[in-house]
Amino acid sequence: MNVGVMSREDVILLRRVSVSQGLMLESISEKLLEPGGPHYRCPDKHPSARLSSIAAAGEEKVPFTSGLLIGIGETREERLQALLALRNLHKQYGHIQELIIQNFRAKKGTAMAKAAEPPLVELEWTIAMARLVFGTSMSIQAPPNLTPTMTDGKEWKRLIDAGINDWGGISPVTKDWVNPEINFPMFFESLEILLQAPWPHVNLLAAATADAGRLMVPRLAVYPFYINDLWLDPTVLRRVLAHENSLGYARAEEWSPGLAQDAHSSFLEDKLSNLNGGSTGNHFDSVTNPAKISVGTDGTMHPTRAIGFQGMDVKRILKKIEEAVEPSEVEVTRLFRAMGPEFHDVVKAADELRARVNGEKVSYVVNRNINYTNVCGYKCQFCAFSKGKLSENLRGKPYSLSLDEVSRRAVEAWERGATEVCMQGGIHPEFTGETYMEILKAVKTAAPELHVHAFSPLEVFQGAFTLGVSVEEFLVELKNAGLGSLPGTAAEVLDDEVRRLLCPDKISTDQWLEVMETAHRIGLRTTSTIMFGHLDRSQHWARHLLRLRNLARNTGGFSEFVPLPFVHMQAPIYLKGRARKGPTSRECVLMHSIARLVLHPFITNVQASWVKMGPGGAQALLAAGCNDMGGSLMNESITRAAGASHGEELSPKEMETLILSTGKVPYQRTTLYGDAPAQQRIRAFSARPLT
Repeated sequence: MNVGVMSREDVILLRRVSVSQGLMLESISEKLLEPGGPHYRCPDKHPSARLSSIAAAGEEKVPFTSGLLIGIGETREERLQALLALRNLHKQYGHIQELIIQNFRAKKGTAMAKAAEPPLVELEWTIAMARLVFGTSMSIQAPPNLTPTMTDGKEWKRLIDAGINDWGGISPVTKDWVNPEINFPMFFESLEILLQAPWPHVNLLAAATADAGRLMVPRLAVYPFYINDLWLDPTVLRRVLAHENSLGYARAEEWSPGLAQDAHSSFLEDKLSNLNGGSTGNHFDSVTNPAKISVGTDGTMHPTRAIGFQGMDVKRILKKIEEAVEPSEVEVTRLFRAMGPEFHDVVKAADELRARVNGEKVSYVVNRNINYTNVCGYKCQFCAFSKGKLSENLRGKPYSLSLDEVSRRAVEAWERGATEVCMQGGIHPEFTGETYMEILKAVKTAAPELHVHAFSPLEVFQGAFTLGVSVEEFLVELKNAGLGSLPGTAAEVLDDEVRRLLCPDKISTDQWLEVMETAHRIGLRTTSTIMFGHLDRSQHWARHLLRLRNLARNTGGFSEFVPLPFVHMQAPIYLKGRARKGPTSRECVLMHSIARLVLHPFITNVQASWVKMGPGGAQALLAAGCNDMGGSLMNESITRAAGASHGEELSPKEMETLILSTGKVPYQRTTLYGDAPAQQRIRAFSARPLT
């Protein structure tokens, strides 16, 4: 909000309802207040009054925008003095998030209607000085609709070359009411773009930005550094989080994991049909929907025009990975920031690696999920499944399945062609290690040929603790009783910086890795997962992947990696206003692609979760490095409890149809990637839907 000179009380009041505030310093020159000057009889234009307001915002921790208005009678030296005055305030408070360098444009009906306007070279000089004074960390913008002497669009490139990194607020549907009379030359019409308002058309500006070797992405009115509870009021922060991506920019898409796909959110169905370079139907379309701004899956607003963008550091990292050199945390983090051509380079490298390792075969397993209880004594902030006195979400009825019901479901699964039951549940306060043994024995007695893939590292840790034995001793008992493998859930994000906020009473990163290392050592294979897109950032994802890579290199015990996008709709942490709305489509694609690259050659199977992504989304990820579609499930409770639309069952016929439509070969596997028995395959294809 920019409402003029404010008192400290005004700043405090507005902080409760605004993500940021602003006030142009304009100039430090007091001579402009003299008779005949542009600020004559304008006390609010006095530099001291404006600096006082800017300081008040700093004292109250308000992200702030300020800047200069050039060409109104000030000298170059005075511009530098104004920049230094702003820099001093920023050094003291750290609150100035952006600088606007705006050139004067004469307006009809004003006393300065015939005043000379500053030439482009003066705007360039001032931008360059601002960049030198504030360094690389400051965002500097120049309003594109006010650019002097526009003739062929090259002037925008000159502003970028001078040092801007932001175009400010641009609107495709509203006028600039401060400068309503400014219009662009007719050269825009030669591009078949009719401008009814003086703002530059978004696609046109994105294309010009790309031609200058930059990518244009939509941002929020608050910059990433300030998106936290130190700088934003809690009621404002919750709304910002709902509209940001992992980089702190605008999500600019309606889709979130778990949502049913529709005309607005089928983000990958059209995008990944031409993943390595094509444009998407999600980009801004001035003809069909002039009020909607969105980005493509590659994160940009105009990817096909990014001809000048090189991204050499991404190419270098990809080359390093291709040469079997382990990337650093900084390098993996950099890959997660890829957009535009960089995004396509990462995805292309991942899919080429997938083809070399797995060929064109895409696997899946016919299985059944048995979630034996939703009662849990833990307070995981992302979980909408658990119920009980200590759970964070009391929707629905708590339950615990009887051993007879567990047995019945196992037998039914076998008769419907399953080769696996996957069993997990809440950490019931009354469950002990013996409880888990009884559940396991019930299944193996009822359906001895079923592979039991069960018990998260948290359940294993809890079971061992309740029996007073080591994790290794408990795992050996489970293996001897028929446990076939462990799911890699409860990993969430393997970084305690995240876990302290997301699941503070859960096992630590080291404890999760310890359970997995022990399981591998005694001959139990496990999967591995990440649950991402909530309050985590790209550096956390990098640490997670590298920790998995290190353990996989030492043990060789991971059968696959399964990214699990956060489903936000009913998650406590989202309802409390402390999390994002899950990862964006770009982040989902990159997670699968980068995992393929980073985990190679120690984990060779990367799974797409149709439950989280939707069947179409998972299908599309087969072009981004994935070679597995996971399980048919028959039942799934955890994701649907969080609000997802998918999860009941995807039959083998539906699974193979999805795979075949991508030009790949479906392969029905077992849990550990062996051939599914012929008899079970026949049963699976002839099974009737569950009622």
